[in-house]
Amino acid sequence: MTDKSARFIALETLIHIFNDGSYSNISLNNSLRNSNLSETDRNFATRLVYGTVQYKIYLEFQLHNLIKTKLKEDYLKPLLLMSAYQLFFMDKVPNRAVLNEANILAKQFGKRNSTGYKIVNGILRSLIRRGPVLPEKEQQINYLSVKESVPEWLVKYLVDHWGIERTESILASINEPAKNTVRLSRLANPNEVISGLNELGFSPQPSQLTSEELVLDHGGVSSTNLFKSGKLTIQDEAASLAVSAFDFTGNEKVLDACSAPGGKTVQIAENLDSGIVTALDIHANKLRLVKQNAERMNVAERVITKEMDAREADSKFSQNSFDKILVDAPCSGLGLLRRKPEIRYNKSLADLTKLQQIQLAILDHVSQLLKQNGELVYSTCTIASEEDEDVVEIFLKEHPEFELRSFTTGNMDAPNGLIKLLPDSYGSDGFFIAKFIARG
Repeated sequence: MTDKSARFIALETLIHIFNDGSYSNISLNNSLRNSNLSETDRNFATRLVYGTVQYKIYLEFQLHNLIKTKLKEDYLKPLLLMSAYQLFFMDKVPNRAVLNEANILAKQFGKRNSTGYKIVNGILRSLIRRGPVLPEKEQQINYLSVKESVPEWLVKYLVDHWGIERTESILASINEPAKNTVRLSRLANPNEVISGLNELGFSPQPSQLTSEELVLDHGGVSSTNLFKSGKLTIQDEAASLAVSAFDFTGNEKVLDACSAPGGKTVQIAENLDSGIVTALDIHANKLRLVKQNAERMNVAERVITKEMDAREADSKFSQNSFDKILVDAPCSGLGLLRRKPEIRYNKSLADLTKLQQIQLAILDHVSQLLKQNGELVYSTCTIASEEDEDVVEIFLKEHPEFELRSFTTGNMDAPNGLIKLLPDSYGSDGFFIAKFIARG
């Protein structure tokens, strides 16, 4: 068979995502790994996949009145969505090219004697003639749901918590491209790293949130020696603030209760001299990622990994075992919608309270391992109050031996012991951080 085109790879990936429930990043990486695409074509395929997933609700709305028959073959709907994305969001791609390529793909993916290409051709031609449509603006929730391609329950949730104007700002921001951000290793010379990035054409700019992060003008840094030698790592600006909330002396015993893939574990280890960070995760394969990260970032001797559910930690470790504990809790990920667009489609309101119970259980068990006057930082990559402020309130009520403590992290102050970053504030991930002290 001839080499697969960028559109072929994208469609193949979208079929896995939409029909099999595969994660977009894993499915796309697998497809690209087995392809012979040029860098330009890889970028094109990547944009097709993420863009189609990101705007799925919007694209379905464009198509729903034009589909007059049941789409029996599994490639048809993904192909129509991908083609509609090109028509409405990729101005440099001519409509005739979209039609021609869609016909080719329909013949490649269709069953023997399939007439799918006729269905695709007819629907797309009708779509081009009609152009884009939206619900009436008076249907506020439905209008924003379609326009920004976010489920109605989530639009309503945002409106209930932040009002319509802030919701419009948040939703617009999550559909903007994610920034390319890197965190400089504390073990590297920052001036040398910045100079190296400039020489490689990444044009690094300082982060608004923290001096440890840089914003690059394009991706691809993971293929450089700066990355491979551990001078820097790819990490969102907001995510790096959780570890910076600790006040390190360098000789602490630290527990990272939910460590994979290891970005924060490594960051903790960089702050230690004679100290050790113990990294837990329930999955052995994910702990391998933690070890690989620690080795690449040159801190492996300061990291111990243990396969363990954090909710069992108090039965495996002695009380008062740790000076500092990080609980970067499993959460709904609603702060990551810009980077992981499919999250918006596979979460529900009920998930927020289910996850809250897991988060509280982890805090309950690991908090018993903290020394008096020790620091406990709780963080999530969600903006849901059920998983953030409500968790803090319930935990403090059930554990009066803890109290919130003010902190400074990066360029931000948290006088009340809490920070919440919404996605539209700085163009970062949405993130929440709380810092507790175990009273002496």
